[in-house]
Amino acid sequence: MTSETTAPSGPRAGRPLLLLVGSGSRPWREYLLRSITTGYRLHLFCPAAPTWEQRYLDGHTVVDTADAAAMTAAARAGGGSFAGVLTYEETRVVPTAELATALGLRTSPPAAVNACRDKYLGRLALGRAGVPQAEAIAVADLAQAGKAARRIGYPVVVKPRALSASCGVTLATGPHEIEEAYRQAAGIWFDDVPRLEAPVLVEEFLDGPEVSVDAFCRDGRVTALFVAHKDLGFAPGFEEIGHTVRADDPLLHDERLLGVLQDAHAAVGLTDAVTHTELRLTADGPKVVEINARIGGGRIPYLGRLVTGTEIGLVAADLAVGAVPEIPRPAGSTTAAVRFLYPERDMRLASVEIDEAALPAPVREVLPLAEPGRELRLPPVDNARSRFALVIAVAEDERDCAAALDEAAAAVTAKGTPLP
Repeated sequence: MTSETTAPSGPRAGRPLLLLVGSGSRPWREYLLRSITTGYRLHLFCPAAPTWEQRYLDGHTVVDTADAAAMTAAARAGGGSFAGVLTYEETRVVPTAELATALGLRTSPPAAVNACRDKYLGRLALGRAGVPQAEAIAVADLAQAGKAARRIGYPVVVKPRALSASCGVTLATGPHEIEEAYRQAAGIWFDDVPRLEAPVLVEEFLDGPEVSVDAFCRDGRVTALFVAHKDLGFAPGFEEIGHTVRADDPLLHDERLLGVLQDAHAAVGLTDAVTHTELRLTADGPKVVEINARIGGGRIPYLGRLVTGTEIGLVAADLAVGAVPEIPRPAGSTTAAVRFLYPERDMRLASVEIDEAALPAPVREVLPLAEPGRELRLPPVDNARSRFALVIAVAEDERDCAAALDEAAAAVTAKGTPLP
């Protein structure tokens, strides 16, 4: 374990000190660090010495961020007085909750957070509370997967039990597809996620548009911040190829959806957290796909900030120190959308070329996501790592946003060598 601390100076000197567990990757999470440090100082717990994060930090400690006991010892040994602890990394939410609990700081109970990490435990909790959701069965092998699919009834969704970003999630429309779907779900894992005895879920397919709601929960009461409408691709997988957020989305005032959202948080036992809940808007009403005890990914919170002014990093920081977040209430119907760009076929990337002159006015950002030399293999072989760039647009409505993204996508090209 190594640790470095610098004396605070300038406008940050008098701000509360937060302990941040993990920083994520720069394209996806830097905007969060930028917003948090407008109100707080940051000490980072990280598995390796920080690089791009340094400008936002007052200090850091190299420690195993999957080990709550090691982090607790490091926090106590450092002698720092932390006002709160937070993380936005999916695989670190449970040890972070355990760390905050050990330090006597505000958090949701670790068991509640674990019910969000382990999708089957979450399903069981939602089922006991009668929250509308997909029927699900945890399985350990292909034979069990086939039996579960027959019991639920095709089509079914087959997915890993404790991953994220739609990795390994596949639709099986009949018995002829269950073997491949199970292979996809069972064959993908993250090195820092423990293997579970029954690591795959077979779930009822929920028909209808898919949305996500980023919200915060304080003392068990849920406040919805913004809704993202998902664009899915690469069937039979469920790759998230884009999101659209509207400032005045009517779902923010839909009593049925908000009721399901509140009941879902209560069912798993969340009390204090920023959350990202995914739902399907079925003919029978909204049903929960999953609930996550963290800030949403895919740049969704950044879209939310563009149209509502809500800095979700600051919301999470406020919650961590026990403060009541101040949420702006925008007037208007501005829409923001992100689209992720993929190569036409598998390739070894040589460059990402952007025709700046061809970008329409509504485009706010074009960001390459892959370095030259990376192998880009399309889903289901790889998921988010097959994206070579993202484009973000802001316009008056969804139609204008989509048109701008179409133009922008045509102006951004991946050059490289095809892979066999």
